[in-house]
Amino acid sequence: MKNVFRRKKELDVKDFTQRWQALQKHCVTRKTWPQAIIEADNLLCDALKKSRYKGKSTGERLVAAQRMLSDNEGVWFGHKFCKQIGDQDVRKIKKQDVMDALTGFRQALRDLGALEK
Repeated sequence: MKNVFRRKKELDVKDFTQRWQALQKHCVTRKTWPQAIIEADNLLCDALKKSRYKGKSTGERLVAAQRMLSDNEGVWFGHKFCKQIGDQDVRKIKKQDVMDALTGFRQALRDLGALEK
């Protein structure tokens, strides 16, 4: 009988850490905040895919992984914020929202084993 439980794949922590540090450089100026959020969402999507969570979209994979995530609300805030940020004027984006979104993404990446705790 085949084992129905698939072991989650080990993620390349070094690669994810380098990509996380690169996107943090976009936090320096308001003009590049949207880019930081979009890259963080893409990084999370890659981590979910490589961890073999099922789904066609990041949202579907987040639902599949929700039991693994310690800050479900934070990561969902970040993901939804990413979807809205493309339509917003950069001057209207609040620094606290950017910080909250990145905090949610970082915690999810840590929970998935993509970043060190």
